[in-house]
This record gives sequence, structure tokens and C-alpha cells, in this order.
Amino acid sequence: MRFKFLPTKIEGAYIVEPPIRQDERGLFSRVWCKEQFEEFGLESDFLQSNQSLSLKAGTIRGLHYQVPPHDEAKLIRCIYGSLFDVVVDVRPDSPTYLQWMGTILTAESYRMLYMPPGLAHGFQTLEDGTQIMYMVSKLYHPEAERGIRWNDPMFNIEWPEPNAPILSEKDMQWPDFSPDLPLIPAEKVTEYAWHGKDQ
Repeated sequence: MRFKFLPTKIEGAYIVEPPIRQDERGLFSRVWCKEQFEEFGLESDFLQSNQSLSLKAGTIRGLHYQVPPHDEAKLIRCIYGSLFDVVVDVRPDSPTYLQWMGTILTAESYRMLYMPPGLAHGFQTLEDGTQIMYMVSKLYHPEAERGIRWNDPMFNIEWPEPNAPILSEKDMQWPDFSPDLPLIPAEKVTEYAWHGKDQ
């Protein structure tokens, strides 16, 4: 059973189509195979698996990333409902630096999105009760966390439901993106990202 890795417009990011076998009972699908990801040159050492539930359609989570040495690869899969998944390339040495792409992931399609380290990730739910699961290659480090505001004019992301999205207070208050943001000392991250407000 072989995965299909379909390239996207962002360097190193792929739509991943898992192998599926179906019969009168239902289906069987492989979700992850370390050997095949290694053969394709992708990150194969995932340290955590996370799950997210968004109660309402139109919810936006992100865009989040961690700076080196804690930058992380992710493998993202929708397990209930549907969503518009977005990645933004924030790698200064990448040929697709500061470009973004989006794709629809649904529970029914079983398709996944693989993003290499150095991309910011976010999504908007298209149905109530949408859930995703995603594996990450690095542990979470608060001092390395950065964010891009969902409507940052530098990127002009074309969200499916841009009117009155549901966001956390934190995601609403990320500053405009600056290429210098990763250079801010860790002790200044909270002050910079929150404009001096309490978390």
C-alpha cells in the first residue's frame, strides 16, 4: 500500500493521499508510514499527535509557527467535518518565501496535508463540529511561538468565510508580520505579540 505525495505551490508541502482498501464491510486506510515518508525525503520523526475540535463553522485557528530550532513539520488530517487548511512560507531561504496556499480537507476524502518545518499553519472550519488531528515533529516551546494574524494585509489570504470569523483573543492580536520577528529575543515575545496586554 503506497501513499501518493502531490506537490503544492509551496516548496516542500504536499497533499498526501493514503492508500485505501474497500469492500462490503467498509474500508481500511493507512494513516502514516515512517518508511514511505523517509523514502520521499519527508520528516519521519513525529513526537506528538494533537486533536482539535471547533464547535462552529467559520472558526479560524492560527496562523501559528515556531522558530528554529523548534520549527516543526506537521501532518494534518480532518477526522470530522471539513476545513480550509492554510500554510504560509516564512522560510527566508525558500523559493516560495512569503507565499501561501490553501486546500480543503474533509473527513470523507481521507486526504492529508504535509507541511515541512518553517511554515505557519492555520485553518477555517466549514462545518459545525469539525475536528482535526495532526502530528508534529517538535515539542511545543512557548518562547519559540510566533503567529500571523488571519487578515494580515501582507498575505491577503482568501478565507472561504471572511466576514466575522470566530477567533481566539490571542489570534486576533498577532502583530503585522515582519521578517525580523523570528529575531526577537525569547523574553520579548510576549510583549511584542500581545502589545503589552495580559495573556
